Amino acid sequence: LRVLGVGSGDEVIVPDYTYPATADVVAIVGAKIVIVDVSRETMLIDYDRIETSITDKTKAIIPVSIFGNPLNYDRTNVIKQKYGIYIIEDAACSIGAEYKDKKVGNQADISVFSLHPRKFITTGEGGIVTTDNAEWADWMLSYKHFGMGVHKSRLTASFDRIGSNYKLSNILAAIGLIQMNHIDELLYRRLELAENYMHLLEGQKNISIPKTTEQGKHSCQSFCIYVDKRDEIMKRMREMGIEVQIGTYALHMHPAFVPSEFCRIDGDMSGSRYAFEHCLALPLYHELTKEDQEYVVSQLVELLA
Repeated sequence: LRVLGVGSGDEVIVPDYTYPATADVVAIVGAKIVIVDVSRETMLIDYDRIETSITDKTKAIIPVSIFGNPLNYDRTNVIKQKYGIYIIEDAACSIGAEYKDKKVGNQADISVFSLHPRKFITTGEGGIVTTDNAEWADWMLSYKHFGMGVHKSRLTASFDRIGSNYKLSNILAAIGLIQMNHIDELLYRRLELAENYMHLLEGQKNISIPKTTEQGKHSCQSFCIYVDKRDEIMKRMREMGIEVQIGTYALHMHPAFVPSEFCRIDGDMSGSRYAFEHCLALPLYHELTKEDQEYVVSQLVELLA
């Protein structure tokens, strides 16, 4: 947001169903958060709602390719061109996802990935930023290193702007790079596990699975389903030692995002509320076995019977 000049007096549109960090950054730079609903079918931002929320103050949109489900970039690009606004993709969960055979990270103006411990490529904390704009890339490289000009040595350093410290240590970066060399193998394993869940859940009328974007390839950072009485089911499964989890949060339900001079909630949040109340994330990790998955699904089906 800072590299794009977003700040006081500007508005940035974000989806309601997301981790709060997506919206927090808007307030941190002094802009106004504009929250819109998501599609119940995909859990992605409602593209039609974006257009009805755009004003002459809208500077950017931060759509989220949630849980590894890629955005419909044809839709976001139409909005970008029509209104002259930036697309900053929160791709925290979407390393390896694709839309029309093109990797996430190559579609938006700027994409931001997370390397949090829950991600299948992790450095403990930290992240990755991608852009095809060299000027923005140089600005961000400088900003993350206290404003030091890029391509400078300590001897010839020139501090061109006020910056901060957003660097990974060399050790953590090395850990991440090693994993990146195995990304296809790691991704293949996740997709294999997700496909087996799909097979095991086939025909279960009490369970529905959110849709993947048409012509998209899901990276399956999380495997999410919709069930009724989610909280009760989650509690019972955890008592069995099955580590299920909610999906994420509905921002409008939290005190930090009540309507104010810093935040506007546009429309009802029926899609987001449904996702929050019904989404259940099943265990998904590299060492998960088919026998583990069969046990998870058998217990889930029994509880839903």
